[in-house]
Amino acid sequence: MKSFIAIFLLFIFVDIFPQDSTFFRNDSLRILNDSLRISTDTTRLADTVTQKKYDVDTVIYAKSTDSLIFFIKKREMNLYGKSELQYKETDLKSGNIKVDFNTNNIDAVGVPNDTVPGKIGDTPILSEKGEVYEGKKMTYNFKTLKGFISSAETEMEGAIYSGEKIKKVDKDTYFIENGIYTTCNADTPHYCFYGSEMKVIHKEQIISKWIWLYFGGVPFPVPIPFAVFPIESGRRSGILPPAFGDNANYGRYFSRFGYFWAINDYVDINFTGDYFTRGSYNVNSRFRYYKRYDFSGELNGGYSNFVTGEASDLERSKSINWNIRWNHNQEIDPTMRFDANLQFMSGKDYNLRTSTNLNDVLNRNIESNANFFKSWEEAGTSLSLSYTRNQNLDNGNIDERLPNLTFNKSQSYPFRRKNSIGQQKWYELFGYSYSGNFLNKRTKTDGFLNTRGGIAHQVGFSFSPKVGYISLTPNLSYSENWYNKRTVVEKISSPQTGRDTIIERDDYEINMVRTFRTGLSASTKFYGIFQPNALGVSAIRHTVSPSISYNFTPDFSKPFWGYYDTYIDTNGNVQKYDKFRREIFGGVSARESQSISLSIGNNIEMKTVVDPTDTSSQEKKIQLLNFDVSTGYDFTADSLNFAPLRLGFRTQVADFFSFSGGSTFSFYDWAPGKREINEFLISKGKGLARLTDFNITITTSLSGEKLKSKSKDTTGQAPLPESDYDMNRRNSTYHNIYEEKEPDFSIPWNIDLSYTYYMSKPTPLQVLKTSTISGSINFNLTPNWKFSFTGSYDIINKQIAAPQIVISRDLHCWLMNFSWNPIGAYRGYRFEIRVKAPQLQDLKITKRDSFYSGK
Repeated sequence: MKSFIAIFLLFIFVDIFPQDSTFFRNDSLRILNDSLRISTDTTRLADTVTQKKYDVDTVIYAKSTDSLIFFIKKREMNLYGKSELQYKETDLKSGNIKVDFNTNNIDAVGVPNDTVPGKIGDTPILSEKGEVYEGKKMTYNFKTLKGFISSAETEMEGAIYSGEKIKKVDKDTYFIENGIYTTCNADTPHYCFYGSEMKVIHKEQIISKWIWLYFGGVPFPVPIPFAVFPIESGRRSGILPPAFGDNANYGRYFSRFGYFWAINDYVDINFTGDYFTRGSYNVNSRFRYYKRYDFSGELNGGYSNFVTGEASDLERSKSINWNIRWNHNQEIDPTMRFDANLQFMSGKDYNLRTSTNLNDVLNRNIESNANFFKSWEEAGTSLSLSYTRNQNLDNGNIDERLPNLTFNKSQSYPFRRKNSIGQQKWYELFGYSYSGNFLNKRTKTDGFLNTRGGIAHQVGFSFSPKVGYISLTPNLSYSENWYNKRTVVEKISSPQTGRDTIIERDDYEINMVRTFRTGLSASTKFYGIFQPNALGVSAIRHTVSPSISYNFTPDFSKPFWGYYDTYIDTNGNVQKYDKFRREIFGGVSARESQSISLSIGNNIEMKTVVDPTDTSSQEKKIQLLNFDVSTGYDFTADSLNFAPLRLGFRTQVADFFSFSGGSTFSFYDWAPGKREINEFLISKGKGLARLTDFNITITTSLSGEKLKSKSKDTTGQAPLPESDYDMNRRNSTYHNIYEEKEPDFSIPWNIDLSYTYYMSKPTPLQVLKTSTISGSINFNLTPNWKFSFTGSYDIINKQIAAPQIVISRDLHCWLMNFSWNPIGAYRGYRFEIRVKAPQLQDLKITKRDSFYSGK
């Protein structure tokens, strides 16, 4: 990237060449009267002289294709023919270079072109640290650090500026006569700013008065009295320009006007506001902080006051809302981290009136969470302390969990030897795990607050011996919940009405609820291999993974356990209830459970043949199909003991096609008014099972080969390095409706399609179907025209949902986008032509309608 640089050559000053000819240390040098001619094309000049101190502190390199001449008495040096001077990181190239040590001036000019009459070649080029400055003639004083260049042009951070004369007045300040500023790199810029007087502050800004904006060489009839163009890379402080519009409810407005302050490399803050002519306003602020590899986060706050109606209206209303959001991510050390994403909002109206983010507008729940995590890997334990909050914007209900403390001990084998050699003993297969959870839940519903808390302990025991090819896993799980409340249900008789009422109340006392469950599972694997060695296929392997498990849970509602109580209802009947059903971890099982679960997994893979003629060829393993079958049987159910038969399948072909789905079958017959009855289909001669659910999803993604980059940049500007904040914003799932995805003209076409079909058939007379195809299609009409369509189509109802059409045109240094939402709640269009360069992102023409205009 070329950029404007301070012109200085520290390697030149008056006493660089002493009168003693031994300084050159070269036998081939010969003195001719008052001059010294060097016939070689390169010379290395030493930067130190015995017993004399000079400003030059390193080696200077001088080179020319014709000749290099020193005039000792005149104290001058001339270089002819593709000359070059190098000192440290500074490099000057030109057709001819003249150095005058009396005036401390350097003059560099080009030379006439031998093949093209009237054209000057080898014009001066000065570069330092990758920054380049070019012109037809250059004069520079290396003592005062001042100079000028005629007919100069340079580029920095994608911005190009030129002028008839450029004068340097100090290290970082330049003045340009008849200057032109643009971000278009065409030989004749498609647009530019022209000013007779310009001031450039190196790597900061360009300042000019009476600026004329040119389009295609034609000036805009009205000049700009004063303009400041930022040429500083990266984050920088400055004013955030507003957007103007009209709202039917609140009047004309200007929005998002404010100031951005880049405090330092780690912290920045902005202040923005919206103002409406009928008295409404909204203010926002965002504070961001970031330290690489340590922590990052941001704090957002907003306050709005929206007024509806005129001052004299009786129905005039005022709505005040606020919003606070904090996001923080920090890795304290490899075993400890803290993450928080908290948001608090006064009500649903805030997003509807202030946000231009579609996700915020449509979302009716606010999720907040914070979590501190610490692990001890050697001990196999971890600790987590978290806070969660859910706020429903429609009814105002709030669900909070604070604190939520969890301690986990991973599977451990207490009898296993540390340095086990050979086959393990049977007792070494015994393992256990532990999980503890302290949880307090606060629920606010319709203004009433309900608080529940408790401590849960879970201990799991396992034993995994292997009998032949079968792995047996007996297990036992023990749970113990501690509560400080229990539910009491009783009948209250009213003396006034004479009626009985059943009420529920909390009785505060410490209780421990102990439960357990046990089971046994067995699993194995077997394989089948087919080796065709044809059509590039070496082998096909089918892996079958059957497993069966038995689980038992006692009936804890029996009086022996003491977890249930009774009351007499208003009809005089005795009713049984769970005393802990309203507690945070729930109550206990009301019936005994004995069940068997059966599943069979199938995995079909293919291995390709290695090409014997290609030494770099390798075999590839490709998954063709995953197919699973599962069912079960409940011994203690009073009816419908067999669980439905469930089938699932999925496959993935390379990166462009995937196929998945599933189905459910019932073994039982049905009757009018009932989904299932306790009679098998096979006993009625209706087959083994009937289909109750079916779903399938097919997705594909295809794209044309990305066009090779051209040697010359055709985008009109060089890309800027992306900051970590910008990268996180780009990867975020939340996008502003004004932040449309940049079209990629280098990809000629791409298609993303997805088809989903779902059928629910609880009875043969009840059928519910959905069939939807959705996706996006993008293709280049020409190398500079791109057409995009996104949306979905309901095949059954024959309706299009949320379609959007985008047409983009690459105008070299400009970009045109036309977005159209033809139907739906957010229908409307947006047309925009803007400059690509980020430093001139507000130089644009925009037209919006309907939803876009209201925001």
